[in-house]
Amino acid sequence: MIYYLLLIIVSFDFIWTQYLAYRNRKRMSDQVPSELIGIYDNEKYRLQQSYQKENSRLNLLSGSISFILLFTILLLSGFGWLDSFIRLYVSNPMLITLVFLCVIFIASQILSLPFSYYDTFVIETKYGFNKSTKSIFWIDSVKSLILSLILGGIILSVIIWFYQNAGNLAWIYAWGIVTLFSLFMTLFYSNLIVPLFNKQTPLTDGDLRNSIEQFSQKAGFELTNIYVMDASKRTTKANAYFTGLGNKKRIVLFDTLINDLTTDEIVAVLAHEIGHYKKKHTTIQLIVSILQTGLLLYILSFFLNSMSVSEAMSSNIPSFHLGLLAFSLLFTPISIITSLLMNMLSRKNEYEADHYACSFGFGEFLISGLKKLSVKSLSNLNPDPLNVFFHYSHPTLLQRINKIKAN
Repeated sequence: MIYYLLLIIVSFDFIWTQYLAYRNRKRMSDQVPSELIGIYDNEKYRLQQSYQKENSRLNLLSGSISFILLFTILLLSGFGWLDSFIRLYVSNPMLITLVFLCVIFIASQILSLPFSYYDTFVIETKYGFNKSTKSIFWIDSVKSLILSLILGGIILSVIIWFYQNAGNLAWIYAWGIVTLFSLFMTLFYSNLIVPLFNKQTPLTDGDLRNSIEQFSQKAGFELTNIYVMDASKRTTKANAYFTGLGNKKRIVLFDTLINDLTTDEIVAVLAHEIGHYKKKHTTIQLIVSILQTGLLLYILSFFLNSMSVSEAMSSNIPSFHLGLLAFSLLFTPISIITSLLMNMLSRKNEYEADHYACSFGFGEFLISGLKKLSVKSLSNLNPDPLNVFFHYSHPTLLQRINKIKAN
C-alpha cells in the first residue's frame, strides 16, 4: 500500500508542478498586456517573454528527467539495492545512514549541475545577466557541496544519534538541535557563510550612507551595520536583504542595486526591509518555521525504523534513512499545503512592509524602484493567478503597486 502510494504521490507532484507551469506559459504573448503598458515597452516585453519561455522549457526538461529517474528507481527497487550494497561494506548503523544520504545528495547535485551550467552560461549570458566565469561557477559548486556535506553531516549525525538512543523523546531533542542551528544561522549567516562566496564591505561615507542613517534615526531603528556585497561578479540582477537579530542585525546591499537605483529609491527599499523588522516579521516567521519543524520531526518519528516503510522501499531492514526518504516523498501533499500557508503569510508581510515604507512618504520611490528592478531582471509581471497563489512568497509587482497607491 505504501509502495503504490509513493508512486502516486511522486506522479501527482510532477503533474501538478507542470500543470502550473503550463498555465503560466499559456499567458505568454508578444503583445504587452494593457496593465503593463508604461512598465514594459514592446521590445523589452518581447525580450522578457523569450527569457521566461527559455527558463520554462529548461525547468520542464530538468523536472521531467528528475521525475523519470525517481519513478524508475522506485519501480526497480533502487533505494533498497543501494541500502543493501552499502551494508556489504559498512556495519555501523549511523555510518550506513550517512553514506546512504551522502550518495543520494551527491547524485542529485550531479544531476542538477548540467542544468545549472546551461542556465548560467547559456540563458543568463544570452540575456545579459551572467557575469560569472567558469572558474567561479565550479569553485562555487565545490564550496557549496563541501559546506552542505559538512554542516548537513554534523546535524544529521546528532539527529540520528538521538533517534537511535533517546526513545520516544528523540524528536524533541532533535527539534532542539535543529532550532539552535536555525538561530545560529539567522545570527551569523552573513558573517560566516556569505564571505565564503562574496566580499562584504561597509558602505562608505557619502550621500547614500547619510540618507540611510538619517532614515534609520527617524524610524527609531539603530543601524550601523550597512554592507555592500560584490554581487556584480556573478550577475547584473540587483537585490538587498536584512539579516540577523539584535546587535547582529545588518543590511546588505548588492552593488548592482546601488548602480541601478537612485538614493531615494534605495532608501525606500531599505525602509521596506526595516519594516519587516519593525513588524516582527522575521521573528514571527522564525517561530512559525521552528514550530513547523517540530511537527515534521514528530511525524517523522513514526516512519523511522518502520518495517512496512522499509518494505515499501524494497528493504527488509528497518532504517533511519529509508524512513526519512519515504517520509519526504509521502509528506509532499501536506508540504504543498504548508508551503501555501507560509507563502500567504509572507505575502501579507510584504504588503505590511510596503505600508511601513509608505508611512514615511516613500511610496512613489518604492514603486519606481520596484519597477526598475523588475524590468531589469525581466521578471514575469503577468503570472498566472493560481501560480501566484501557490508559489509566490511576494505579491506581484502590479498587486504591490495597487496596494501602495491605495495607502
